[in-house]
Amino acid sequence: MSKYLISFPSSAMRIQELDMQQVSDDSHAVVREAKAAGVWVFGGGIDGRVPPVMVDGTGTVLESTYAETRHIEGGYAVLEVAAREEALEWARKIAVACRCAQEVRVFGDDPEC
Repeated sequence: MSKYLISFPSSAMRIQELDMQQVSDDSHAVVREAKAAGVWVFGGGIDGRVPPVMVDGTGTVLESTYAETRHIEGGYAVLEVAAREEALEWARKIAVACRCAQEVRVFGDDPEC
């Protein structure tokens, strides 16, 4: 079993306000389906109202972040499935529910975790 990150940036969701409730209902239905299937690990969206901070190698908290990750935002789901094809099928379901493309990445397996 491997864990997969399925995600999209906020800018990918170009939904009319009129359709937002249906998108919300549809996406929550997919989450409930993933939970019932036992593949749901975690999901949510980055709260853009809270600025990121960095904790450096000495433990000091800095009001900054890596330049490469300064604009991470959007929605995320982590699923644990047996095969990549299964992750892609869940990504398809999420893409249809959210009405936007989903990026799929696999986490490297760590025997200690």
